Amino acid sequence: MQKKQFNETVYTDINAFVFGRAKYPVALTNGMVIGGGTVYPEVNFTLPTMQITKDTMPDVIRNYTEIITGICERAKELYVPGFVAEIETLPPMTENPEWGIEVCKTVVGIVKEYEVKHGIKGAVRITPNDIREGSGLEHMWRGWHWDAMLKTFEGCAKAGADFLAVESVGGKEVHDDAIMYCDIAKSIFALSVLGCADMNKLWTEIAAIAARTGTIAAGDTACGFGNTAMVLADRNYIPRVFAAAVRVVTAVRSLVAIECGAKGPHKDCGYEGVYIKAITGTPISMEGGTAACAHLSPVGNIAACVADIWSNESIQNIKLLGGMAPTVSFEQLVYDCRLMNEASARGQQTALLLRDLHADSDSKLDPQAYVLRPDIALDISKELVKIDGYYPRAKKAAALALSHIQKAHDQGSLALDDKELMWLENIANTVEELPADVGEFTENIIGECDKLDPKKYDM
Repeated sequence: MQKKQFNETVYTDINAFVFGRAKYPVALTNGMVIGGGTVYPEVNFTLPTMQITKDTMPDVIRNYTEIITGICERAKELYVPGFVAEIETLPPMTENPEWGIEVCKTVVGIVKEYEVKHGIKGAVRITPNDIREGSGLEHMWRGWHWDAMLKTFEGCAKAGADFLAVESVGGKEVHDDAIMYCDIAKSIFALSVLGCADMNKLWTEIAAIAARTGTIAAGDTACGFGNTAMVLADRNYIPRVFAAAVRVVTAVRSLVAIECGAKGPHKDCGYEGVYIKAITGTPISMEGGTAACAHLSPVGNIAACVADIWSNESIQNIKLLGGMAPTVSFEQLVYDCRLMNEASARGQQTALLLRDLHADSDSKLDPQAYVLRPDIALDISKELVKIDGYYPRAKKAAALALSHIQKAHDQGSLALDDKELMWLENIANTVEELPADVGEFTENIIGECDKLDPKKYDM
C-alpha cells in the first residue's frame, strides 16, 4: 500500500474547523458516522485493582460484563444516539492474547445484543497495550512481544471490534529521560527518529490487519510522550512551555499512522489530534475535563473544540454514590455531547460560539492549552506540512510552538511567569541550534541515550 503524503492542510477555513464535523467522516454499518455532524461519547473503562491470571479470568470477564451492561442500560435510558466503548487491554491481556480477545468478544457481544434488542447503536475500539518495553524485549519489530501484539489486534478484530488503535511506545525509553531533564533535542530524536520509524513498521501491520478483517485502523496516540510531559508539568516538576512544545512535536509522530492507512477516529488521549484533524481531515476522539478521573490537566475545555468523539480517558470499575464509576463517567460524557450537538443543531454560528468559548476559557492560562487553540493549531499545521522529513518537521514543530507561545505572551493573551519565560528562551535557542541534517543530529545525540539499544531499531 502506497503511503499517503500530506503537503497541505485539508482545512483552510477556521470556520469549518469545529467539533462534530470532519472532512473525511468514518461510517459504520450500523449507521453511526464519526465526524458526520454528531459528537458521540466514547467511554473507556478498566478493572478495579486485581491480579489478572488464568485463575482470575472468570472474575475479569464478570467485571467487563458488568461494566458494559451498565453503560448500555444508561445509554438506553438517556436516549443516546450512539456511543463508542474502548477497551484498553492491560499488559497480561496482550501478553496472553487469548485473554484480551475473550474480553473483546464479551464486550462486543453485549453491545450488539443491545443494538438488536433496543436499537442502541454502539461501536467498540480495541487498544492493545503496547508491551514492547523492558529488559526482556528482543526487538521492536520481531520476537514474542511483537507477535503477541499483532495476534491481539487480529483476534480482537475477528471478535468484532470496529476500531483498531494503540498507544505505541517506540522511542519512549529515550523520551522518558528527555522529559526528566527537559531535553528538547532528545525529545525530538525520540519522537521523530525512533518514534516515526516504529510508527511506520507498526501501522503498516495494523492497516494490513484492518484490511484483512474488515475493521477500521483508527489511530495512534503519543500519550506516553505528550501526556507524561503534561502531567509532570501540572505537578510543577517540569516547565509548562516544554510540555507544550513536546505536544506539538508529537503531531509529527502521530501523523504517520494516517500516512500508513489509519482512517480515524484518532485516539482520545492524543491531544495532538487537533493537528491530525487539521492536516488530514480524519475525525478525532478527545478528552478534557471528563478525563479528570484518570489524570488532571490544564486543557479541560479547549480539548472539545474540534472533537468528533468525547472521551473520559479511563475509569476503574468501582462503586460511587451514583452507581458504578464507568456508568457515572459515561453519563457525564453524554451530557457534554448533548450540549455540543444542540449547539450544532442551532447552526454554524452557535457551534462556533461554543467552540470559541471552550478555547478562550483555557488558552490564556497555560501554554499547553494555547497550542491546542483551533486557530493556532491550524496556523502551525499549515507551516508544518511544507516541511519534508520527520526530523526537520519535528524541529519546525517545536520552533513554531515556542514562537507562537512567545508572541501570545508579548501580546498579553497568554500568562507566563519569569521562570517559564526563562525556559522558553532556553528551549527556543536549543531548537534553533540543532543541526539541519538528520544524520548529523543522530550521530551527535545517540551516544547520550543511555537506555537506548540501537540494535532493537535496526540502527
